[in-house]
Amino acid sequence: MSPLLVKITLVLLFMSIIIPQKSVAEYEQWCIADEQTPDEELKVALDWACGEGGADCSKIQVNQACYFPNTMTNHASYAFNDYFQRFKHKGGSCSFKGAAMITELDPSYNSCKYEFIP
Repeated sequence: MSPLLVKITLVLLFMSIIIPQKSVAEYEQWCIADEQTPDEELKVALDWACGEGGADCSKIQVNQACYFPNTMTNHASYAFNDYFQRFKHKGGSCSFKGAAMITELDPSYNSCKYEFIP
């Protein structure tokens, strides 16, 4: 092997050791409502997610941790994410006919925690 090739190999090996690899946390994704989606469309998707979709929407009920702010966008975001986390490994998506989007920023706030399942 030529001296140049040995040097390049050693540099690449060294770089692969010192450059940190992405951790699982860097790939965390949550599903939230697209703020540009009209409330009427969010309501249809929210009703599906909490009903036929199988999301646990108990935390967006009155007197629960994620009820406030009491907006369609916030309630839909919680329901969309619950559905997405439960079913993403079983073919579920974060689409809701274009009413939702993926974020890598944890949408949790105060005592309202958005679940993440690796």
